Amino acid sequence: MQKIVIIGAGASGLMTAICSKTKYNEVLLLERNSEVGKKILATGNGRCNYWNADQSLTNYHSTNKELLSKIITESNCQEVQNIFTKLGIIPKIKSGYYYPSSNQATSIRNALLTECLEKGVIIKTNCHVTNVKKEKNVFLIDTETETIKSDVLVIATGAKASHKTGSDGNGYLLAKKFNHTIINPLPALVQLKTTGDFLKNWAGVRTDVKVFSREDNNIIGVEEGEIQLTDYGVSGICIFNLSSRIARGLSQNKKEELIINFLPFIEGSAKEWLEERETYITKATISKQLETILNYKLVQAILKLSKINPNAYYENLTSLEKTILLKNLTNFTITVTGTNSFDNAQVTSGGIPLTEVNVETMESKLTKNFYFSGEILDVDGKCGGYNLGFAWLTGLIIGRSIGDKNVKNS
Repeated sequence: MQKIVIIGAGASGLMTAICSKTKYNEVLLLERNSEVGKKILATGNGRCNYWNADQSLTNYHSTNKELLSKIITESNCQEVQNIFTKLGIIPKIKSGYYYPSSNQATSIRNALLTECLEKGVIIKTNCHVTNVKKEKNVFLIDTETETIKSDVLVIATGAKASHKTGSDGNGYLLAKKFNHTIINPLPALVQLKTTGDFLKNWAGVRTDVKVFSREDNNIIGVEEGEIQLTDYGVSGICIFNLSSRIARGLSQNKKEELIINFLPFIEGSAKEWLEERETYITKATISKQLETILNYKLVQAILKLSKINPNAYYENLTSLEKTILLKNLTNFTITVTGTNSFDNAQVTSGGIPLTEVNVETMESKLTKNFYFSGEILDVDGKCGGYNLGFAWLTGLIIGRSIGDKNVKNS
């Protein structure tokens, strides 16, 4: 009977185990934490946005989108949804975002765990793998207490993001044992740092914006929604979705900027809109006018940066003052100096290049019966269930490949 060892019992590891287990093999799942699926429990603020109806490639980052397209196929996506249906998960769908109807991440984790146990998957928790090697077609997996032998080895360790869930980059070290290269891992879905005297003035503000990401004077991304202004920079889903490409650019010494429009609700000319408001809000100072549409702290920060007296009236501002004010309201430009650490990041950008695996099976091109699943690969997605989606998809592909081999060889 073929023995399969999966290192990592997170989203991709659990899915791999479920899809690979047949009566013809033994599947052993090794998890360094005291429980499986720890990161699953933290997703979606504990509600687990586990899938998204829009699986277009624009929602993912990778150095090889062509190969990625062979993973995120319509049939694979449908098969993932079918698996969750069979697990008893009823989705609550909001604008294409899938949540369990219970609104609890435990529903997803427990359904996966129950299926593993019912299929006969063996799970060892508190099991830290320290080394792997291959001798005569057999993998030797060293843990802190024993050496385990296997015919097939799957690395589903996650990457480096969110250390508190056990992700420390150990999978990269194991991959290097088999001569795999690693695209520099960087924090993604993470807050961005910037500099400026205005930071302390706007800290704590949440506001809706349209934000552009500019790299070496070229616009490379745009997002719209709520951002959080902090004493170190900016945060929020809009920022997270831009952070992967920005982090990569910073690592390559590129100039990264954000251009923020604090008046995204205005259609047409913001200048004309402000001038029209002046005609019917004639007795309000510029500060009071802006406070009817923007947070007070943000208004004061913008006026101070624009060197405009809050008690002045818009009609009395000079042409230059109006131009500066309009620019800071609709084209507020800040230079990004860095990201927060992996401890704050939700996922990792970079990892094992897709060119080093067979994307039809996720098997290593360098070592037979050696597979990679989930975040350890050079793929990361936007907020919205995409990173879990990729974990399910790669787990499905590996499990299907291993299971098919077992049946054919039985």
